[in-house]
Amino acid sequence: MRVIIFGATGMVGQGVLEACLRADEVTDVLVIGRTSTGRAHPKLRERHHEDFLDFTAIQDEFSGYDACFYCLGTSAAGMTEARYRVVSHDFPLAAARALTAASPGLAFCYVSGAGTDGSGKSRMMWARVKGETENALLELVPRAWMFRPAAILPLPGTRAKTKAYVLLYRVLTPLYPVLRRIAPRYVTTSVQLGRAMLEATRSGVSRRVLATADINELAARSSS
Repeated sequence: MRVIIFGATGMVGQGVLEACLRADEVTDVLVIGRTSTGRAHPKLRERHHEDFLDFTAIQDEFSGYDACFYCLGTSAAGMTEARYRVVSHDFPLAAARALTAASPGLAFCYVSGAGTDGSGKSRMMWARVKGETENALLELVPRAWMFRPAAILPLPGTRAKTKAYVLLYRVLTPLYPVLRRIAPRYVTTSVQLGRAMLEATRSGVSRRVLATADINELAARSSS
């Protein structure tokens, strides 16, 4: 399996990248980003790219890939809806169009989050925008899955880029064993998320919008 990852330097993306590098069935991983992951691995190739609205210059390099795991995102805190929409809607749609043009059968796994609203009725701006993005991706890509994790434990040694998330995960990390025991349907890890994406790509899943419980089930299936 040949995989492309967006957002591999983020808290979620680092775990997804790790899952791909560990997986025997993954032969090649192409990371698209503005900064380096700092990783070195025989499977890994990184491609620097600045304009996430236009992939014309590198689109030929997307040919022959089986899946894209789109983990790029940002917090809505302090952002206008217009700016948040560019990053959380326009960027992933531009990537999906370029990727599917180069690799028509490619699977597209998009990380949104618990609370995403596909109806457009939510009072929360981020939930509406991400819901709109999900709907557009599901219409555009025949093999697309939307991942809506709730609490995500990051890969050990990684840090979130947003200060609020740094504080949140500093509190959550030592509580993870307890949370997993008392609320297993709402807690996962970034590596499990990556395994679930691999399993969805490999075997296909009829449900195209996946909550944390679905993610953990797919991750367990991938490990068995």
